[in-house]
Order: sequence, then structure tokens, then C-alpha cells
Amino acid sequence: MAGRDPADLRRHVERRLHGTAPGGDPFDVWSGDLSDAQIATLRQHLPAQLARAAVLVPLVERPEGLTVLLTQRASHLKNHAGQISFPGGRVEEGDQGPAHTALREAQEEVGIDPAGVEILGELPDYHTSTGYRVRPVVGWAEPPIAYAPDPSEVADVFEVPLAFLLETANHRYESAFYKGRLRHYWAMPWQGRFIWGATAGMLVTFQRIVGRCWRGEGRRGAKKKGPAEGAPNSTHPVVERNSTESRCPLRGVINREALPQL
Repeated sequence: MAGRDPADLRRHVERRLHGTAPGGDPFDVWSGDLSDAQIATLRQHLPAQLARAAVLVPLVERPEGLTVLLTQRASHLKNHAGQISFPGGRVEEGDQGPAHTALREAQEEVGIDPAGVEILGELPDYHTSTGYRVRPVVGWAEPPIAYAPDPSEVADVFEVPLAFLLETANHRYESAFYKGRLRHYWAMPWQGRFIWGATAGMLVTFQRIVGRCWRGEGRRGAKKKGPAEGAPNSTHPVVERNSTESRCPLRGVINREALPQL
């Protein structure tokens, strides 16, 4: 894997996640990307009461490089039909914490054996406009991995190169009118699949915490550029990768030759 020991990367992710505040302000990590006014707009549309949920963010070690497992929800579902998501769901009575919820749901939805997933840590809670406080749980999985998606919930299971998801040039902050009001969301289109909303937001948070290897970067360390090419609905700038970001060991262990073009 580009001459680097995958165990080094696993330890790096664990170190970066150690000490994060999962129950803290979910918007703090975006302060270098969005203005105070944009964050205030996001806050004002959050429901007063949020149900607890958890998702698994599975990092999969492949010979060609690390990938992230995602699912496409079944088209007949009442909520978020056909959308891209992480395996996960609502916290149920008897769950012994967010990791237990995430692993249980992943096993139910796509057949992942919990014994084959090493939990590396957790990201800050993600609050959704649909009324959920979601805890993203980051896991590490190695082949062989057998997927057995439940057709009642999942239409497809696929993996996206982590290199693509870490590249900030692929992180779009877009807006669209939905149900009578203007909504703002993160998006990462990839090979005909539209990764957006809560899933994209959690991936942006993952990159901001794990993919940046120094503290204090934010408004002063990020460079801004215009809307990404091919994104006519983008109304806000996309964050350009800072040149110093190359010091991050996370970028040295990923096969960038396989990076798909947007």
C-alpha cells in the first residue's frame, strides 16, 4: 500500500479520533469551511428533539488502497429511498452504546460480521433535519469480507476509494429548494452516484479531523476557490487542499493512481 504499513494508518486514525467529543457541537469542525451565517442557517432548521442513532463508517483495507463502504437504500423505503448512506440506524433498547448499535445495524443491513470489524473511534454527533442525532463510529475491516445485503433495506453495497473522499476539491457545499425552502448540504458525486446530505457531511467531518495533521487549521489555513466544475447549483465555495496537507501520513498510504476523476 504505497510502501507504507497499513497498521501505521490504523494507528494514525485512532490517534486522531482519540479525545474527540462525540457529544459536542457538530458544526465546530466546519468552522474553517463555512461562514458563521451559513452555520446559523443550518442550526435554525434542526428539530428541537432528536432521536439517537448510530452508523458504521467502515474503512476497508484493499490491495489497491483503502476504501469506504457505503450502501444505496432500497427504492421502496418511506424515508430517504434510493439515497447513499452508511449502514446504521436508530438506537434500540438493549444496545450497549453507539458502537453496538452501528455494528448491529451493519450486520442486519449488509451482513457484516461484527467480529471482523475493529472499532477505531467515533466522530462528533451529526444532527439531521429529519430529527436524528447520529453518532458515526469508524471501523477497520480486512478481507475476506462477505456482503449479504437485506433487500428490504438495501439495494446495493459498494466501496469508494478513500483517496477520493479525502480530496477536499471533491467536497461541494450546494443548495437546492426542497419543500418550499432553500436547503444547504454537502455533496460528493462519484462515478454516477450522488453522495450527499448527512452521509457527505459525516465524510467531510472525517476528513477535517483525520485528514488534517495539525491543530488550529481553519479559516487561516484553508484556501477558497469557486464552485466545482459541473456543479451549476453550487452557491458556496469549495475548500481547496492546503499545500501543507501533504504532511499528513494518511495521504501517503493511499493509492492515488486509482483516484477517479469527477
